[in-house]
Amino acid sequence: MRITLVSFDNWGLNKHIELTLKKQGHNVRHIDFNTFKYKYPSVLHKVYNFVLKNFFKMNLKNLYYGQEVIKQLKKNEEIQDVILTIKGDFIDPKSILELKKYTKKSIGFFNDNTYRCPKIARVIPFFDEVFSFEKEDCKNYNLNFASNWIYNCDTSLNKETNFEYDVFNISSIDKRLPILERIAKELETKKIKYKFIVFDKKHKPTNDGITYINKHLPLSKVNQYISRSKVLLDINRNGQIGLTFRVFESLGLEKKLITTNADISNYDFYNPNNILIIDDKKPEIPVDFFKNEYEKIPEAILNKYTLEGWIENVILKK
Repeated sequence: MRITLVSFDNWGLNKHIELTLKKQGHNVRHIDFNTFKYKYPSVLHKVYNFVLKNFFKMNLKNLYYGQEVIKQLKKNEEIQDVILTIKGDFIDPKSILELKKYTKKSIGFFNDNTYRCPKIARVIPFFDEVFSFEKEDCKNYNLNFASNWIYNCDTSLNKETNFEYDVFNISSIDKRLPILERIAKELETKKIKYKFIVFDKKHKPTNDGITYINKHLPLSKVNQYISRSKVLLDINRNGQIGLTFRVFESLGLEKKLITTNADISNYDFYNPNNILIIDDKKPEIPVDFFKNEYEKIPEAILNKYTLEGWIENVILKK
């Protein structure tokens, strides 16, 4: 199949889709519009964009992304069998509609929700088919459900026995920070070693308690921290029950998980030995959770969440 992947790949996770599709023999092109850099031509354009965003729910950057994506699609020598767009809410609706000129089927996938990203609702009608990791959005907008995926199954990252950290988390600065701080306090009380990294462009780098960074860590560096950690920590955003990539990292690498997302208990891979659900307001983390070994998930269940299983469900399914 001829497949073009259009995505805002700021963490490098979508690159794995491209590589897996190519291994399967498909003709694949990846248009990563995270690499497109928009600059305001003048101060007036910046003021104009402020007006557009606040009064007309438009954004010059989204228009620019859309225009550049269309320019790239025009370079394709043949009509695509599928164009898969991830984070299509970063592109203006007119450009999303125009994607259809260059493909037999236009698919959208969203691993954010309309509560946090209302612009998703604007572009949903302009795809042929739409998938979301958020069950509530699937129900409200008649979308297909698809979780995130396991991008790394290298269990050698879990062979270490003398882990440097008991718990690891990396996230961006947002309203979850007070929850992270409460969890850090609970871990310190129990004398449980942890490494928490928070990305914040405005914060000066620190190394005390929670480590703040002002530049994105490459995925390879994140994986190094994961390999040196026994358990991963997942904190879902307010109003979101879709499972983050931290969940699928733990599945693929066979590492235990601590999470604030209670909906994880409704998934077929849920095992209370492997996954500890905590209250984000009063987190209680028993030391005993770290003593028992990880229990393997049955292959039939795990395969559904691999990238191959995800591709079959979202891209190749007729």
